[in-house]
Amino acid sequence: MRALKLPYGRSEQVLHIDESRLRAVIAPREVTSDEDQEGLVRRALQNPIASPRLSELAAGAGSVLIITSDHTRPVPSGITMPLLLSEIRAGNPDAQITLLIATGMHRPTTEAELRARFGDGIVDRERIVVHRATEEKDMAYFGRLPSGGELWLNKLVKEADLVIAEGFIEPHFFAGFSGGRKAILPGVASAKTVLYNHNARFIADPNARQGSLTDNPIHRDMLYAAKQAKLRFILNVLIDRDKRVIRAVAGDPEEAHRAGCRMCEENNRCDRAEADVVITTNGGYPLDQNVYQSVKGMTAAEACVRPGGVIVMCAALGDGHGGEAFYRWFADRKDASEVTRDIEHVPPERTHMDQWEAQILARIQQKARCVFVTGEENRALIEQMHMVWMPDVDRALAYADGLLGGRPDVVVIPDGVSVIL
Repeated sequence: MRALKLPYGRSEQVLHIDESRLRAVIAPREVTSDEDQEGLVRRALQNPIASPRLSELAAGAGSVLIITSDHTRPVPSGITMPLLLSEIRAGNPDAQITLLIATGMHRPTTEAELRARFGDGIVDRERIVVHRATEEKDMAYFGRLPSGGELWLNKLVKEADLVIAEGFIEPHFFAGFSGGRKAILPGVASAKTVLYNHNARFIADPNARQGSLTDNPIHRDMLYAAKQAKLRFILNVLIDRDKRVIRAVAGDPEEAHRAGCRMCEENNRCDRAEADVVITTNGGYPLDQNVYQSVKGMTAAEACVRPGGVIVMCAALGDGHGGEAFYRWFADRKDASEVTRDIEHVPPERTHMDQWEAQILARIQQKARCVFVTGEENRALIEQMHMVWMPDVDRALAYADGLLGGRPDVVVIPDGVSVIL
């Protein structure tokens, strides 16, 4: 027997499996750095890609807007933000700096979450604004996207003399990669803009997949939005499974982001292996806080599971489903095929809240039986969304064995968010 530790919330699940059944354990290669995290970030800021240093850009700016990730993203802002602030003030001690939390369509970040991310010092000293996508009075118009949708962004973007962003780069299940331009769209975009960008036709596009930027219609809109916002400088990091910085890039939003994506692809590209049962996670906290986010890791399992097989997702789900509208797509319909049918008939300009996540989850459910390993408090929720609840990963595997018969082969992806298959 082999014991495999799988990230789960702030702890882990342990899978016990006969080695003979295990087709593959798919994980990115281990990347380490001899340089400390702060040193990696500082070196990136001192050597920006295709851009002057941030201190030079800040020299002539009366107001500086730093767009930073919300509570759902494991950006090590406790390390990156002090260095960004120091670099700006080195070039302009009098700059009026605002931190804008890029919540996209997520719930507002709480003060406790801000303090956990940035530390008390930054929260107490700096001006911090939490973006709310549904507050139309907070938005300004920036033209039309290549897709035809209206581009509305937080008005602080238009008011700032210099717009910069921090974030991290990982594979993204329909934008190709996170980071870079995503700080703008969906990060600080209005609800109507995000909804249009996440329309059913784009989500179904075969180029809207993990690791894909070329001809990706979602990425195309996002890149345009960043240019219209005059995003001038980014700091993006790559992190390991312990959420430690292993790479950092800074500079021009497009060029630095592409450099970071190349690094991510080198680290995270893995060979695909097929099996009747695929077991995965969302990498633990903070990305496994809800079902909505967990769909991302499930797409890696989708790429490996044989039709009619079983996907097991281990996720703590401290925030439950992650979105009432997302949940209702399933709770109000008898099965995934009805979800797909109804979403496919929604025109881009009428895209509903969270329909993109529902569209992808429904697609996965139509390929394989989906099992969630999570706390019993989430059992009814999981079952109402047409999936199977199990209390631990060993019992989930036993369920799959009973459903499929015999001893089906198994692929394990310890962190489904981290791989490009």
